[in-house]
Amino acid sequence: MELHEFSSRVRALEKKLYKTAVCILKNDADAADCVQEALLHAWRSLTKLKNEAHFDTWLTRILINECKMLIRSGKSHRTGELTENIPAPNPENAEIEIALGALEEKYRLPIVLYHVNGYSLDETALILKRPTGTVKSQLSRGRKKLKALLESEVEQ
Repeated sequence: MELHEFSSRVRALEKKLYKTAVCILKNDADAADCVQEALLHAWRSLTKLKNEAHFDTWLTRILINECKMLIRSGKSHRTGELTENIPAPNPENAEIEIALGALEEKYRLPIVLYHVNGYSLDETALILKRPTGTVKSQLSRGRKKLKALLESEVEQ
């Protein structure tokens, strides 16, 4: 894969990558940094990509690993800056965004990958390195938890 093709494929994935990073890090600045690091890492490791058809899932997996490395390093700005750095959600999606943010990552990440980013069940399982059945269960449980969170918001 040449630079031009790499660039065009990355541009097509840009929003998905950013949404995934924000889902994990809950911080705009950290998400943007991790996306950049993931792209750099992917470009350097491009020869390791065995099947170009799996480019999207491969790159998303690299991004998730970069996000987790940032969290482990303790250099993440997760605390204290969440409300300052994430722009206000669209009014029609505000409740969903807040409820999604309240979910545990093991449920939030599959929901974002599958429902928001549009990956198939198999692609989501591949990205998360989990069995398809596990991802299916996490999606089901996550949707139930999300529904409960949204219903409790309506009652208040």
